[in-house]
Amino acid sequence: MGAYRSMRDFGRTPEPAGAGAAASAATGTAPRFVVQRHRARRLHYDLRFEMDGVLVSWAVPKGPTLDPAARHLAVHVEDHPLEYADFEGVIPAGEYGGGDVVVWDRGTWVWHETDDPRAAVAAGELHAEVHGEKLRGRLVLVRRGEADEHGKEQWLLLHKRDEHAVDGWDPEDHPRSVLSGRTNDEVKADPDRLWRSDTPAAEASVDLRPEAVAPPTEEELAALDALPAAGTWEVFGRRLRVTNLDKPLFPGREGGAPVTKRELLRYVARVAPTALPYLRGRALNMHRYPEGAAKAGFWHKELPTHAPAWLPRWDNPEADPGESTTYLVVDEPAALVWAANFGALEWHAWTSLTTAPHRPTYALVDLDPGTATPWEDLLVLARLHRDAFAHLGVRAFPKLTGRRGIQVWVPIAVGPSFDETRAWVERVSRTVGAVVPDLVSWRWEVRERGGQARLDYTQNAINKTLVAPYSPRAAAGAPVSAPITWDELDEPWLRPDAFTVRTVLDRLAERGDPFAGVLRRDQRLPPLA
Repeated sequence: MGAYRSMRDFGRTPEPAGAGAAASAATGTAPRFVVQRHRARRLHYDLRFEMDGVLVSWAVPKGPTLDPAARHLAVHVEDHPLEYADFEGVIPAGEYGGGDVVVWDRGTWVWHETDDPRAAVAAGELHAEVHGEKLRGRLVLVRRGEADEHGKEQWLLLHKRDEHAVDGWDPEDHPRSVLSGRTNDEVKADPDRLWRSDTPAAEASVDLRPEAVAPPTEEELAALDALPAAGTWEVFGRRLRVTNLDKPLFPGREGGAPVTKRELLRYVARVAPTALPYLRGRALNMHRYPEGAAKAGFWHKELPTHAPAWLPRWDNPEADPGESTTYLVVDEPAALVWAANFGALEWHAWTSLTTAPHRPTYALVDLDPGTATPWEDLLVLARLHRDAFAHLGVRAFPKLTGRRGIQVWVPIAVGPSFDETRAWVERVSRTVGAVVPDLVSWRWEVRERGGQARLDYTQNAINKTLVAPYSPRAAAGAPVSAPITWDELDEPWLRPDAFTVRTVLDRLAERGDPFAGVLRRDQRLPPLA
């Protein structure tokens, strides 16, 4: 296992680091085998057999087959941890074996013609009867000569002519994963299963595909509309006590009618299926305005003791005395409706997951305008960042704050620390700022910035939050922190509060969610020269 670990940076690759042979071997089941279809520099199949708490592995360029006439090259490679049997996802470019991987076949196996499979491998001939979903019958691996100058041994892989043999059988005719049903192309386009190498093995295999949430029914919305000023609303399978439904929470904009609490709850229920993937699994800092947006609000992090027992929550084990301990986690849509009824007009989720609070899933750029920064200057800064990310080949997604600013979220695979993402964003933003030094101040205090904008890389820190996508903002008209496309930076209609709770749902219906790419957390931040 030392060779396996020495070849990988587990702060970058989502592959499992391995729990070690002693912890892994106590499975109490028949030994496993797995075959992974792996597109790295070249397509190949990785054939792995469980022995003594590890996966003894061969890379097979043409893949294993049921065809008894085929003789395929197999290169003996380093042992892999048992946890690798479930690995399916994307190894970042630049890492060892960078490319997409699917679990092509798996099952159990029995060794033959030996009492010690490890000794058989050392002697150069392994007979394995496999019981997989695609592969069945007797496979034979035979070593051919000595290892090359890199220590790699070439072997020959064949299938015995037995009852499971199939003449002409080609593994490329059966490309789909037995784990997820996906092809390599589908994994590469939308990886939804990655291995978290920084968590215990039992928790490490993570399904990243957001669970689809059905919107509220017309009957549920009509029930809200029919309630008097307070009552019980059944929505998303929960019974919520809602109050002060006719209370204006947001002043009207430009002579328009104010937005009432009833209208806010209706918006929250309708947007929840879209907003939920950005909040799920994260501690939520609530910005509460019980008296409405026209009055001063305050931060509320601690979930109150009177909160319903069904609300998802997280206890921060690192909280110091006097700090917030129990946080709301919006793992279901009704939890977001509850927060809005509780007076949380704004939702600010942590940029790390509760399962790994010190490992962010985004690198963040906060374009914070100064008191003298016109909108056009902020757009210049945003466009320069657009060009910088395009030059670096980095996927990044812009979002209006709903106030005066613009944010850019860069999705990343779990691995880098906040110190690393902060340093990376600072390097990018200082390079951008050097192009237009008259527009930017690097001073911390607002009063020291001379009215200039700040490119705030310091938001890349634990429990530092930026307003969530589709969260309302406490301002007239109930503006929304709305994702946009990079091309829309050039649209004359664009302004930071361009969308409101009354308009953004129509945009979603017409154009979909331009921020959805943020949920693909498979990206590695490239080194900066």
